[in-house]
Amino acid sequence: MTENTGPSTTGTDAAAEPSGTADTPAPSSSPKPSPRPGPRPGPIPSHKPVPHPAAHAPAPVTTDPSKFGRVDDDGTAWVNGPDGERQIGSWQAGDAAEGLAHFGRRYDDLATEVSLLEARLTSGAGDAKKTRAAASALADTLATAAVIGDLESLKTRLQTIVTSSDEVAAANKEQKERERTENTARKEALATEAEQIGNESTQWKTAGDRLREILDEWKTIRGVDRKVDDALWKRYSKAREAFNRRRGAHFADLDRERGAAKVKKEELVAKADELSGSTDWGGTAAVFRDLLVEWKAAGRAPRDADDALWKRFKGAQDVFFAARNAAQSEQNAEFEENAAAKEELLKSAGSIDPATDIEGARAALRALQDKWDAIGKVPREKMQDLEGRLRSIEKKVRDAADNEWRRTDPEAVARAAQFRERVTSFEDQAAKAVAAGKTKDAEKLQAQAQQWREWAEAAEGAIS
Repeated sequence: MTENTGPSTTGTDAAAEPSGTADTPAPSSSPKPSPRPGPRPGPIPSHKPVPHPAAHAPAPVTTDPSKFGRVDDDGTAWVNGPDGERQIGSWQAGDAAEGLAHFGRRYDDLATEVSLLEARLTSGAGDAKKTRAAASALADTLATAAVIGDLESLKTRLQTIVTSSDEVAAANKEQKERERTENTARKEALATEAEQIGNESTQWKTAGDRLREILDEWKTIRGVDRKVDDALWKRYSKAREAFNRRRGAHFADLDRERGAAKVKKEELVAKADELSGSTDWGGTAAVFRDLLVEWKAAGRAPRDADDALWKRFKGAQDVFFAARNAAQSEQNAEFEENAAAKEELLKSAGSIDPATDIEGARAALRALQDKWDAIGKVPREKMQDLEGRLRSIEKKVRDAADNEWRRTDPEAVARAAQFRERVTSFEDQAAKAVAAGKTKDAEKLQAQAQQWREWAEAAEGAIS
């Protein structure tokens, strides 16, 4: 063990020299050696090292070294042990009290090392096997350690470290195995998720982000068996490559589709440009509607081209429909004038009275209809009202003519007269049957007469 907190007690230390019989236990009676002769004559040898800074600034002593050893007035240092006192060296750098404090500090340094090993073992911060080896090595130095303190306590503590290290090592091994199992399972789950994404997902942006997140998490997972880790990494890498291939193929197909869409839309733009100057308002408007349906079915071209093509297509549409709207505005003004003229015609139609002069009414209606047709079209929203009012006048004249025809129809008059003749005939036959006493025949003839009477009345009613 390397000491660095006080004057050395080995090698060339002239202040605290080890005893020549350091390996021989001191007698149990602990006789004090005879005092050395007077002060050593002459100057201090040039090979004597400069005292350790601890000699000028003593470290605080946490144990009382006087309970576990002593330093004689001549500088000889002793430590108590189970077999009695053991000489550990000689102190020549000051009085006995300073020497005792020095060797006590050396013991404290040694105890601090033991405490560090205990803390390392308890916290699990270090390798338990290395801690055990360090404790064993430190225990082997206790028999010759040039320190004054409770060495038996240190020996017991070091033995505890040695015996406990196997349990700690086993627990650490179990913990590592558990972490290895958990980390392996986590990487297995990440590899499985990556495979599912690689084989199935079409959410290209979201899935690509998730694969990068899996990689970031993957890098933080440690402690997996190398062979298992390599196999899992190959699964993840293969899944990522499969996803990238599918995504690349998708966007390649998309580029081809967009290229075809661009060609199709360029054709539609050319047709729209040709139609923009047409004055066939109805037919051309229908063609533009069909072109728009084709435009939507063509799909998207590359974004910049698609926006530019749409701007040209819509521009051609706007030119045509603006011209149509202007023409329709002029037409609407003309139609309003026509509506006003037809209103005037309807007002003058109040003089048509088929009840007093059917022929005059029919002639007036024909004249009205000729003027009506000559005026032309009216606004769509007024067409139904105006046409309805004209139809009302036409119906009034037509119904009057029909009634007149029914009253003067020769066939209808003759038919009604024939019905009346049949009624008279059946009544005459019934009277003869009654006179002959044929009651049943008379009843049947009367019933037939009644039936023909009803038909005759109906015919006469139609004429009247």
